[in-house]
Amino acid sequence: MPGHIKLVKGAVDPDPTEFLVPSMEVKRADQAKVYDAKKSVWIPDEKTHGYKEGLIESGDLEDPASKCVVAVGHEKFTLKAAQVGKVNPPKFEKCEDMVNLTFLNDASVFWNLKTRYQAKLIHTYSGLFVVVVNPYKRYPLYTHRVCKIYLGKRRNEAPPHLWAIAEGAYRNMLMNTKNNAMLITGESGAGKTENTKKVISYFATVCSSGKRKEGEASLEDKIVQTNPVLEAWGNAKTVRNDNSSRFGKFIRIHFNAAGKLSGADMVVYLLEKSRLTYQQPLERCYHAFYNLMSDQVPDLKEKCLLSDNILDYWFVSQGKLTVPSIDDKEDMQFADEAFDILGFTVEEKYNVFKCTAALMHMGNLTKDFVPVGKEEQAEIKDDTNAQKVAELCGIDCEWMLTYFCKPKLKVGTEWVQKGSSCTGAASSVSGIARGIYERSFRLVVEKCNETLCDPTMKKVSYIGVLDIAGFEIFDYNGFEQICINYVNEKLQQFFNQHMFTLEQEEYVREGLDWANVDFGMDLQKCIDMFEKPMALLAIFEEESLFPKATDKTFADKLMSNLLGKWSQFAKPNPRPDPDAHFAVIHYAATVSYNLTGWLEKNKDPLNDTIVEMIKNGSNELMVASFADHPGQPLEAPKDAPDRKKKGGGKTVSSYFKGQLDDLMTTLYKTEPHFIRCVVPNTHKEPGGVESGLVMHQYQCNGVLAGIAICRKGFPNKMLYPEFKARYNILAAKLVAKAKNDKAAASAVLDGAVKMEKDKFRLGHTKVFFRAGILGYMEEFREDKIGSVLSWLQAGARGKASRMQFKKLQDQKLALYACQRAIRSSMMAKTWLWMQIWLAIKPNLKCTQFGKFKKEYEDKIALAEANIDGALDARSKVQAVYDGLAGQKNELSLALKSGGSAVQDIIDKTTRIEGQAADVQGELAGVVNRIKGEKAQKVALEGQIGKINATVAQLEGEVGVQEGVLASAEQDRADKDDQIKTLKDEIAHQSDMITKLGKEKRSVGDGRQKTEEDIQAAEDKCNHLSRVKGKLEQALDESEDALEREKKVKGDVEKAKRKIEGDLKLTQEAVSDLERVKAELSGTVARKEKEGSALGAKIDDEATLASKYSKQAKELLARLEELDEELVIERGARAKAEKSRTMLKKDIEDIASRLEEAGSNTSTQVELNKKREAELARIKAELEELNIAQEGTCAALRMKHNNTMGDLGEQIDNLNSNKVKSEKDKAGLELDLRDARLDLEDAVKGKAELDKTGKLLQGSIVDSNTRLDEMARALNEAESTKKRLQVENQDLNRQIEELEAAIANMNKGKISVTTQLEDTKALADAEAKDRAALLTKFKMMSTDLENLREKLENEAMRKSDALKALSKAQAEIQLWKSRYETEGMGRIEELEGARAKLQAKIVENEELVDVLQTKVANAEKSKGRLGTDLDDISMEYERVHAAALITEKRAKNFDKVLGEWLSKASDVTAEVAASQDEGRNYSSELFRLKAAQDEAVEQLDIVKRENKNLADEIKDLLDQLGEGGRSIHDLDKQRRRLEQEKEELQAALEEAEATLEMEENKVLRAQLELAQVRQEIDRRVAEKEDEFNNTRKNHARAMDSLGASIETEQRAKGEGLRVKKQLEGEINELEIGLDHANKANSEGLKSIKRYQGQLRETIQLFEDEARARAQISEQVGISERKAAALSGEVEESKALLDGASRAQRQLQGDIADSRGAVNNMQTINGRDMTSKRQLESSIHTMQAEVDGMLLAAKNAEEKSKKAMVDAARLADELRAEQDHATSLAAARNSLSNQLGELEGRLADAENAALKGGKASMAKMEMKIRELEAELASTQSRTGEAAKALQRGERKAKELAFAQGEDRKNQDKMSDLAAKLQGKIKTYKQQIEEAEEIAALNLAKFRKAQQDLEETEERAKLAMVL
Repeated sequence: MPGHIKLVKGAVDPDPTEFLVPSMEVKRADQAKVYDAKKSVWIPDEKTHGYKEGLIESGDLEDPASKCVVAVGHEKFTLKAAQVGKVNPPKFEKCEDMVNLTFLNDASVFWNLKTRYQAKLIHTYSGLFVVVVNPYKRYPLYTHRVCKIYLGKRRNEAPPHLWAIAEGAYRNMLMNTKNNAMLITGESGAGKTENTKKVISYFATVCSSGKRKEGEASLEDKIVQTNPVLEAWGNAKTVRNDNSSRFGKFIRIHFNAAGKLSGADMVVYLLEKSRLTYQQPLERCYHAFYNLMSDQVPDLKEKCLLSDNILDYWFVSQGKLTVPSIDDKEDMQFADEAFDILGFTVEEKYNVFKCTAALMHMGNLTKDFVPVGKEEQAEIKDDTNAQKVAELCGIDCEWMLTYFCKPKLKVGTEWVQKGSSCTGAASSVSGIARGIYERSFRLVVEKCNETLCDPTMKKVSYIGVLDIAGFEIFDYNGFEQICINYVNEKLQQFFNQHMFTLEQEEYVREGLDWANVDFGMDLQKCIDMFEKPMALLAIFEEESLFPKATDKTFADKLMSNLLGKWSQFAKPNPRPDPDAHFAVIHYAATVSYNLTGWLEKNKDPLNDTIVEMIKNGSNELMVASFADHPGQPLEAPKDAPDRKKKGGGKTVSSYFKGQLDDLMTTLYKTEPHFIRCVVPNTHKEPGGVESGLVMHQYQCNGVLAGIAICRKGFPNKMLYPEFKARYNILAAKLVAKAKNDKAAASAVLDGAVKMEKDKFRLGHTKVFFRAGILGYMEEFREDKIGSVLSWLQAGARGKASRMQFKKLQDQKLALYACQRAIRSSMMAKTWLWMQIWLAIKPNLKCTQFGKFKKEYEDKIALAEANIDGALDARSKVQAVYDGLAGQKNELSLALKSGGSAVQDIIDKTTRIEGQAADVQGELAGVVNRIKGEKAQKVALEGQIGKINATVAQLEGEVGVQEGVLASAEQDRADKDDQIKTLKDEIAHQSDMITKLGKEKRSVGDGRQKTEEDIQAAEDKCNHLSRVKGKLEQALDESEDALEREKKVKGDVEKAKRKIEGDLKLTQEAVSDLERVKAELSGTVARKEKEGSALGAKIDDEATLASKYSKQAKELLARLEELDEELVIERGARAKAEKSRTMLKKDIEDIASRLEEAGSNTSTQVELNKKREAELARIKAELEELNIAQEGTCAALRMKHNNTMGDLGEQIDNLNSNKVKSEKDKAGLELDLRDARLDLEDAVKGKAELDKTGKLLQGSIVDSNTRLDEMARALNEAESTKKRLQVENQDLNRQIEELEAAIANMNKGKISVTTQLEDTKALADAEAKDRAALLTKFKMMSTDLENLREKLENEAMRKSDALKALSKAQAEIQLWKSRYETEGMGRIEELEGARAKLQAKIVENEELVDVLQTKVANAEKSKGRLGTDLDDISMEYERVHAAALITEKRAKNFDKVLGEWLSKASDVTAEVAASQDEGRNYSSELFRLKAAQDEAVEQLDIVKRENKNLADEIKDLLDQLGEGGRSIHDLDKQRRRLEQEKEELQAALEEAEATLEMEENKVLRAQLELAQVRQEIDRRVAEKEDEFNNTRKNHARAMDSLGASIETEQRAKGEGLRVKKQLEGEINELEIGLDHANKANSEGLKSIKRYQGQLRETIQLFEDEARARAQISEQVGISERKAAALSGEVEESKALLDGASRAQRQLQGDIADSRGAVNNMQTINGRDMTSKRQLESSIHTMQAEVDGMLLAAKNAEEKSKKAMVDAARLADELRAEQDHATSLAAARNSLSNQLGELEGRLADAENAALKGGKASMAKMEMKIRELEAELASTQSRTGEAAKALQRGERKAKELAFAQGEDRKNQDKMSDLAAKLQGKIKTYKQQIEEAEEIAALNLAKFRKAQQDLEETEERAKLAMVL
């Protein structure tokens, strides 16, 4: 049987993949299988009892009665259509779950299991259970490596395996906190014991508690180590199995609340004791005896007094001695170690070994008895074996032999010894041996239970594993076989109840449109044949208690009581056992039983004297074994001479039945999981399959019926909250609009999935799916999730690509700038004007500003140092000054011209500052206009983004046609390249314009500097006015140049917008093409919908046919029930007659015994006295029973009246409660509706907030863009400001020079008079210099004119560039028109070609499916392997998306977070309100449930009273029969009483139905259900009327029934013909449609220019090899996906072992990431705070700059007021310039710091991308927790509903037990009146029964007096 392979210590577990899933080579071979979907069929094979595949040549498979001709090779067979089954497509080869097969016939099921078994795949799912085939070979399927595969996985996430069911049971126990059970069943030799061990080892490995004491084995080790002990002492070799369990065991593995092991216990059933004393030739005794003889324990044989030869011991050497597959020595080693691990002491362990060895010696003792004397008294000559037995048992040998040969009996008050024959003595020894073995085995099990029970750990729930002997059919079937088969009947009935009955009852409870299907699997009749009174077990018990009963009397009694009365009891089949006595028709087969020796086995007699000796012996194990046995004291106790034995009347069968009842009660309280084990062949050959044997087991185990109901029913079900939570993603909008969960499920299935109505059903609390549909839903969900992830990935990739493109674009612009700089440098090297400039520049004063500044600062410092001396000198020369006042006036007149120049300079400075302010205002206007244009640009970009999103969504569909549209895409790419080239040219032209502007500004600067030099050269102020005019003219020219540049920029923007408009038109053309494609796909969908409508019509016809056949079956079942009632009545009459005859026989026997009493010995006299005492006691008990019966009757009557009154009050209370509950429910529904509306509003608000968030994100992006542009504009303004500052510095320098001149003039005032002459001379010289300077100025003017000409040339070049731009735009328009004409036409042509190819692609999709199915399993395994990783990746993607969102919400994060917090608080409040409502609902539900429980208890009480009354009525009837009434009167009275009883039962059942109706109304309270109930009641009433008419007119009903059946058959045949005709029409329509499509494609091919290419494509598709090549070209994506998936499959094989470890590591990473997210959130908040502080500081700096400018203006105004303060003004001006410079530096530093902070912010956001924002994650986690809590509340509500439903089911079962044929009741309107009438009738009947009972009591007393007189006469006769 399946076992893990033996590994060398330290070796690595082998790869189990080939034993779990088919390899790729096997899959390819399966796909290459020859298959014809219309002709491949299965037919039966008479030789092998299996099936063979052939091709159908003629016949209709839809008509079961038609004849079909099937060709198998060269042979042809003619069979009925019902015997022929279709073959499944190759993609279903080796299917993991057989319910997913397309054609679910017996042949397909057998073929699937056979191929999987021969491919070393021994596990296969079959609906709700798993089928395990015995491989007869060790496979590596149960290693630790395999355990990791199934740990924590759902059933559909891993290949079929025994451990997948175990894992499901474990998870179910943890989730539902309900006990689970695993029933491992199958025939003997199927591998149940091995599978049980593997299940236990799995739980021990996975659920280890980890608690262990030092030096002590862990609990899981102890649980596992019970197997070697139980196998050694409970397993043996049989004909079919080398390691067959000869006992049943139910192992309960207990778990604590955390799911860890907390203990275990086991219960054993029916140990086969007879195997100890007898084995068949091909079998062997228990393994323990052979393990003892294996020499594994060195001193064991010596202590056990054993020899070295097993043949020396007769008990264990009757059959086989060795088994090839079992190593006795190794097993002994395992058992010895197991005893140590389980905590057995050395003494206890050796006591077990000694007991076992003593039994071997007892076998030899049975051969030592020899007959002595004429009576053949048994004696022992050689007591060697007896000495060994006595020594091992710890008793005296001599007394032991004496009591074996002459056992003691107690006769009266004295002990007597009875001599035994050799046979009797040997039987006594054998009985003691069997008793010791059984009791010691149970003691070992109890010791194991004590060891496995850990009192320190709390036991919350358990998982039970049942391993009991399978169904057995041998050549000789005895007592053990019938017990085992009886157990299997009960277990199979339990399986049927769970598999069929409960499943269909759930359909009815949920309100599904379902008609109950009878699969013929009800085994209750066979079970009743065992358990009913006067049935098999009752007769067996009765015969076992009769002292004179024999096997013959037992067989005769069985035949007379059971044969003909029970359909499952039959005569024996002479083959293979001709001596069999009777046969039983079991569910598996008919088994003939031989009852020889059954009575002795059932009595299990023991020699009480020997038992007493053992109890007083020295072997502690044996003493403990017989502790509960009364034994036989050597001296009778004086205080209780008549004390009875305890348990003396307990038989083996009654003890076993009690254990079995307890087991079934336990199983019905658990959630079962079934494992079906199968024997593939009887030769134990690996890979060998015997068809008949396997199919017989499938039929017996319910595999075929289970598959059928799973296929026809809805095996997969899911609660609405779970369905909504899991599949909400498929249709989120529709689910949000749904009113309730049921509407949400309908919206998902009908709106999103568009599933056929027949594939699912919507119940009251659950949604039900057909087999295989749930997998389709999962695939649909994965596709949806994949599309969402693809969309997210596309957005992320687009963002990354745009960032990369922006980076490349910036690099390109930087390269352009570098190129321009290099070109300018190279040009400047050869430009003469530049050479002149470079020569002049060093000599300019403006370049020596620092030097002059330093000189003036030194002079100022010197002046400040000498100011005191100057003041003193001033006071000294004051007098001189006064004297020279006149001269001063004259000189002031001369200096007026110089003062006016200074004033002009000051005015010019003021005007320049005003112009600077105007320029700043214009700059602000320009910035505002740029902002407006940027806003327009952002709007256009938003539209482009939307269009890009639409294009991204349509790229998946366009990708399919990439090959077809390649040329169009190439043209489009060419035009895009041309557009890009034009854009680059425009950018280059703009760069050139910018360059020219810069050169122009540089020329203007040079001219200005030249003019400043001229101004400096002039020593007088006359030329300042001319310089002023020139400066104003230069400023006007600069403004004109600026205006021209603005115009050029506007033209460029217009051209850009025009190009963007062209791009938009192109995109609209693409969208039109996609819309045409969507219309074509809609046409195809409409055609498919029409086909599905025709299929639905066909299904409706089939449904009608099945409905008619179902009605016929129901009518036949009604007739069978009537026949059964008639048989029951006849049996009751025969039973009454038989009881009467038996009483007569008993009286005659008593009389004959009394007559024979006179001739008995003294011993017989004692026995007679004892019998008289017993008779007297019986009389006293009888009188007490009569008195008790009368009192009981009175009490029952009183109790019944009280109960009826209570029931009336309860009905009134229930009605009032119903009204109240309906009102409460209406209010709760209104509250629930309001809550749902609020929740919908909240969801809508959330959606609006999401939309607002997205808009804010876009605005943030736009703001960032505008911020960048403003930064660039600010940089330009800064450059302009710097230029103006340079000009200002030049003017300041001029002012400083003038001030210096004024100071010099002041200093020269003293010597003016003396220097006047010199001044006149200097004036003449200056006049000459002036003339020279004028000539130089003219030369400069000429140069200026030349520069102006150059500027005009540049303007002409600019105009030429604009002309080239307009020409390029014209070319763009030309290309656009060509694209719209030729490109659109070509696109239309390509669209036609696409339509043609689409038709061919649709025809060849099956080939694509074949390719996809090759990787389907790999995808599933990948999906299963990556489910948890997908969840983690989904979490990561969600966090990633949240991080992206928060990145865009940089500035508005606090506001949005506040909104989310408020929203979350609202949601929390709503959830809290919903939780309160749920709690109110739960409390109301519990209250109703308590009321229902009370009503059910009252109903049970009434039923029990009714049952007691019925029993009393039966007793009264029996007493009437004994009183001598005639059979006719008795039958009449019985019928009347039974009729009254049935009426009472009907009344009670009506009350039960009323309660049930009220409970259903309280639970459901839906108008639709009420209508359905009324319809059901109406139909029930109609059926009842039909039933009554059928009973009245039985013969006529039979004729009409036959006619109706014939009519229905004809209608069915007509329906089949119509169906066939419709199918033919559908085929014709499909053929016509195909022809039309082909004709259309041919016409299009003749019109379009790709005709030849398409014809070539069609030919390539017709050829298989070329079709693959074409498919590989057209569907390259699919092939790459298949290749990638195949590679992933190979990788998954290597990564499978580390999946769980990677999962744990990912969980740790997630925890770390969450911590990092929290840290990054803190850092981000700190950075945001710093950013806001810096922004505020920037605003403060700007305000300070404005203030400084204002201060500068004030300073200038002060300079106008006083010339005296000129020096101080100059100082202040320099200070202001320094401050302005420092402010500019500070501004630059702040800009740099802002850039650094932005970089840090970007780094922080990038780090946040890895972990996500903790706040959003917390909010989402909180929302998910609230949703989970809501889901848990709903699940608890669902569980409460389930509990209520279980209560309803229990009430229904009780009603069913009370009356099987009374399930449907009359209408409920007049129930109260009927109940009152029935109560009155019931009272009258009770009074009549009391009168009859009084009469019968009088008759009974009379009979008792007669009996006493008879006894007195008997005493007198004895005295005489």
